[in-house]
Amino acid sequence: MAGSQIERALSLLESLTSDPRGLPMQSLSDELSIPKSATHRMLAELIRLGYVRQNPENSRYQLSTKLVAMAFQYLASSGADIVQPILDRLAQETGELVRLGVIDGDRQTWIAKSQGARSGLRYDPDMGRDAPLFCTASGHAWLASMSDTEALALVERQGITDLTQFGPNAPRSNIELLERLRLARAHGYAWVMESSAVGTSALAAVVRHPLDGHVIGVLSVAGPSARLPEARIHDLAPQLLDAANELSGASQASEIFA
Repeated sequence: MAGSQIERALSLLESLTSDPRGLPMQSLSDELSIPKSATHRMLAELIRLGYVRQNPENSRYQLSTKLVAMAFQYLASSGADIVQPILDRLAQETGELVRLGVIDGDRQTWIAKSQGARSGLRYDPDMGRDAPLFCTASGHAWLASMSDTEALALVERQGITDLTQFGPNAPRSNIELLERLRLARAHGYAWVMESSAVGTSALAAVVRHPLDGHVIGVLSVAGPSARLPEARIHDLAPQLLDAANELSGASQASEIFA
């Protein structure tokens, strides 16, 4: 892997986010194409700085809570207090998980959430993940704001790993994906059923900058398919769109969208 030492170190930290159980040094070395000796030196330095720890039971390397603490500290001082009440209200109205993803270059990252389900089945994935664009409602909502050519190019850049990791209704071709985007444009929001995962459904709409209209985020509602059949998805769409518009208006007062 080419790049500076800091690029290598950051790539190593990103790799460690993929598995909370930790990864062996050899796996990290192979994945990043970094010599084992260099990987060992970087891990030792990251341990010294408190960003990584080594599990004494299996010698795997894991992220410490330092990065998580830094992220929450940033969000606490960056306008999350302006955004959170909007997410909380939508979660209470729908009784499902509400997530906000922000756009940063070619990435859409989930950075805030509110859980509306208080009992029964709950759908609650980890924050901080980049949304898989080709199979999620959040991804489709963002892609639908682009031309077909731009959307397919972005999906290709993000890459698709193993389709068996996703739901049975994930798009199997560019033609299928473009049809989903056509429907999202026609309705003003995107929706999926058992696409990103078995037994889950979601709907999503973009959040636009109030002045020039470019997409700055994506708001979604997700939950078990048993509670979110397609009819209910469309019933909830007006509430989702109202909340997305409200976030658009509040965005200039929040550093989250900066």
